[in-house]
Amino acid sequence: MKVGTDGVLLGAWAPIDRCAQSRKTATLKVESILDIGTGSGLVARMLMQRCPEAEVEGIDIDEAAVEQAKENFDNLSPTLSTGEGKLHAHLSRLQDWQGGPYDLIVSNPPYFQNSLKNPDPGRKTARHTDSLSFSDLIAHSARLLAPHGQLALILPAEAETEVRRIAAEHSLFSTRITRVYSKATKPVRRVLIAFSRQSSDIQPIEDTLVLEDEKGGRSAAYSELTKDFYL
Repeated sequence: MKVGTDGVLLGAWAPIDRCAQSRKTATLKVESILDIGTGSGLVARMLMQRCPEAEVEGIDIDEAAVEQAKENFDNLSPTLSTGEGKLHAHLSRLQDWQGGPYDLIVSNPPYFQNSLKNPDPGRKTARHTDSLSFSDLIAHSARLLAPHGQLALILPAEAETEVRRIAAEHSLFSTRITRVYSKATKPVRRVLIAFSRQSSDIQPIEDTLVLEDEKGGRSAAYSELTKDFYL
């Protein structure tokens, strides 16, 4: 899988510094992170860069992707690596995974449910919910989360209502929502959303992000969010 905007957004946005938002402590150190459907390991590497003290694990059901992730982890530059054993890639279905508990779980999940499928098996698995439904994603993330942990996802805008409903069934409620627009004049395209076991009465922080400026380049907000990752 190629490096895509969705993964870059999730890796840069995931609330590493917001794990204690619903608690009365100022901060909560993130020590364990799980990247579900890690692919090439892009998001896991970004989170390691943002939180170098954490143990980051990526899981995927595609063997070639896991091997690529391992290779990418082994080739981290000295400025990004904190030593051996911090980044791991595993061949596993989420439904079978027994790690954790995790302070943060992230996923750029498959999301096409009723569309034509790519003939390439790897891309088909990565893009369609046949292998990981939203229900399974939420249920098993809730199982693996530490009590204070957060789940961060990037989703198609049309999936927001369904995913929030499923999350509530597992006592996970949104803490932050960022709606992503490719251009200011276009409809919302993606939703970045974080969940925790906070009270359902607490309203999430909501904001928007426009990716392109009027000239078609990266917007100032997008550039600021991703400045530590783009060359």
